[in-house]
Order: sequence, then structure tokens, then C-alpha cells
Amino acid sequence: MTSTKRFILSIDGGGMRGLIPLRVLEALEGKLTQAGIELPMYRLFDLMCGSSTGGLIAAGLAAPKATGGHGEVAATLAELRRFFEEDARALFSHSLRKRISRFVTHPFGVFDERYDARLLEQMLKERFGWTSMQSALTHLVLTGYDIEHRRTLLMGTTPTVTGARPDDYYIWQGVRGAMAAPSFFEPARLDNLTLGRQEAIIDGSVVHADPVLVAYAAARRQGWAPRDIVILSLGVGHAPDRAINPAQAENWGAHGWMLPSNGAPVWSILTSAQAEGVAEAAQLLFNEMDGPTYIRIDGTVPAEAEDWDNARPGNLLLLNGAADLIIRDHAQVLDRLAAIIAAALHGDTAPQAGTTCFAAA
Repeated sequence: MTSTKRFILSIDGGGMRGLIPLRVLEALEGKLTQAGIELPMYRLFDLMCGSSTGGLIAAGLAAPKATGGHGEVAATLAELRRFFEEDARALFSHSLRKRISRFVTHPFGVFDERYDARLLEQMLKERFGWTSMQSALTHLVLTGYDIEHRRTLLMGTTPTVTGARPDDYYIWQGVRGAMAAPSFFEPARLDNLTLGRQEAIIDGSVVHADPVLVAYAAARRQGWAPRDIVILSLGVGHAPDRAINPAQAENWGAHGWMLPSNGAPVWSILTSAQAEGVAEAAQLLFNEMDGPTYIRIDGTVPAEAEDWDNARPGNLLLLNGAADLIIRDHAQVLDRLAAIIAAALHGDTAPQAGTTCFAAA
């Protein structure tokens, strides 16, 4: 960037609904291309932050390609889209053969996580190799929760709250931890390369389903002034029409509330409520400040499309349809953001960035 503007990308967690913010980024890329700007996302955003599959997207766009040349990214937007539309079908498979195989190796697995993480780990190793967080092409933050030391874990390149250098992790393991949603995948074992120990991590969406305040805090610890910061916060869609039947809930018990076949209701409620609350708080906070520019893009999805792990073709059609509507409803917001980015790249006077631009769902 030739200007002092600092662009931040924050992506919510949401499993398969991560396809929606990915589609929004494709739309932004298209608008920038029309303006004559053809740069990888890491050249446009000074910091990327994500939870769950939002962390997968952020890492894919910020990490260097394991076997590539200088400046090549681990995953393009098109490659990340293939993950959601093709690879995820194998990852979230419910075949009878897999169920029988898992029962044989773990006969009490009826109460175990829904999916074997080995395929996910293989995919991540192939994509990211053994590069570490400190190799990222732009600042990167992935959210997790350390269940052993009972602490929120922010894996990335920005200073800690004390100003110290952050601990380093392998990027593939950081993404694995960011995607370790309780009841879907077992906790991830990460190698803390700085401290020389292993840590057990679950999905950071338990505390940061919308990580925008994490991203803003990381930017401020970099010393970036609020008026220079432009935040694009991407939601994964919410399903207001998906009601929980009270009569059924009365009989669920602890296991029923976490059961993926029920849609993991407690997980769905906690993450959607947390994301909604943070988005509202961020809007209020940033409106009362002299900057930053805050752009929130979110919307609704059909009730049946809310499930974290629904990779069936019919659900992909629903998610893409929801993404089309969100992109259409926020076309002017994306136009404005593209104009701000273009002005910053060209060293021109960008549209006023000291007031909040809030894109309501």
C-alpha cells in the first residue's frame, strides 16, 4: 500500500457457511478487477483474521504456497471455493463404511466426535506444508481456545497484549485448531514452536464467532491509528427462521443439545448469538470513535442451510443462493470499499474513512 490506510479483513466462523464470505470476497475481487486492480488479497489487506472456516480462508489467502515461488499464496479464492464445493463432501461424509470402521476401532464412538480429523489434517498438510505463522505474507490471526491452559489463543503474527512477540505455530495446525468445533472434530494438538510444547485447541468460535474486535485489537497493537483503519467484517449468514421445538428440547438432555444430528443446537445458539452481539457492539463502538471505517456484510440463510457440516449438493445451492442475495443487497457497499482500496493504492485522497459505514444485514 502506498497510503497510510490499513485494511483489515475479519471473517466469522460458520463451517460450511464459510462459502458465503468467500463469495463476497470473489465479488470484491471482481469489482477491483473492473477498476484495473489485479492483486492477491494479501497485497490488499494488511491483516487477516478468522475463526473456524473463516480462519481457513484467512490462512489460505495469507500463507505462502508450500511448494511455490516467492509471493505465491497457499490458496486462491477459486481453490478455497473448491474446498467448500468439492473437498468438503468427502470431509463431511456419513457413509456406512466409515461408520462401521469407526465403530470397530472405537466401539463407544456413539458419544465421540462426528468426524475423523485425519482427512482434514491430510488436506491441510498438503495445502500449507510445514510453514509457520511467521512466514505469512501479511499479518494473520487465527482464533482458538486452549482447553488445557483455559485461555483464548490468538495464533498469528501480531504482538500479544503485553507487546511481546507471539508464539509461533505451524499454519496447518493453526487452521486445524481453528476448525476443531466441539462435537464435530476432536481437539487439535498443536506444536508451540516457541515454547517447545504441545497444546490442545478447540475452535475459537466458542468465544470469537465474530472476531472483528480481535482483529481491531491486533491492529491497534501494531500501532495503527483508528482513523487509518478500514475493517471489512464478513458474516456467514444467520437463520432466524430456524426455530427449536421446545417439546423436543425438553427431552434432549446434555447429549441432545450437542448432538450434530440435531444440528448441535447449543453450538448453533452460542455462536450465532455471540456473532450478533459482537457485530452490534462493534457498530456502536466504532460509531462513537473518530474512525475506523467499519463495513459489516452479513445476511440470512434458509433454516435448513444453517448446519455447520451440511456439504450436500442441495445445501450448496442454498448457500450460493443466499450469497447471491447478500452480494446484491450490498453491491453499493462493495463499490465503496473497492473505491477506497483503489484510492489508497493510487495514493489519492480516499473517501472519508473517519466515519463508520455499517452494512446492515
